[in-house]
Amino acid sequence: MVDPDYRPSEDEPYMNPRQLDYFRRKLEAWRAELIAESEETLEHLRTETWQEPDPSDRATHEADAGVELRTRDRERKLLTKIDEALARIERGEYGYCEETGEPIGLERLEIRPIATLSVAAQEAHERDEARGR
Repeated sequence: MVDPDYRPSEDEPYMNPRQLDYFRRKLEAWRAELIAESEETLEHLRTETWQEPDPSDRATHEADAGVELRTRDRERKLLTKIDEALARIERGEYGYCEETGEPIGLERLEIRPIATLSVAAQEAHERDEARGR
């Protein structure tokens, strides 16, 4: 059990049980937040009145709903990545670049806990994509 004020530090062994528990909790909290937002959206869409008398108001209303649904779709994909990160924690693979096997780094994981590549590997991927590979 990790102290709620705990933050991983470079002064301790990388991906020790305390750090893994910290990132597990961070990922689980993020997952729960996304699911709650998704449920709110579904409830909002179920209870929404779609019969706007003015065609412009109706179009605006439908456009807003479309944006909200696209956002939830992106979040659904994010949930998959969160689940994959949680599975990597369970397998003992979390925090290491899937291409090089090198540590991803605490700072990067703090910012993007679903990261699977080190900064160097990510930059190489982006360069390759820019060149059309």
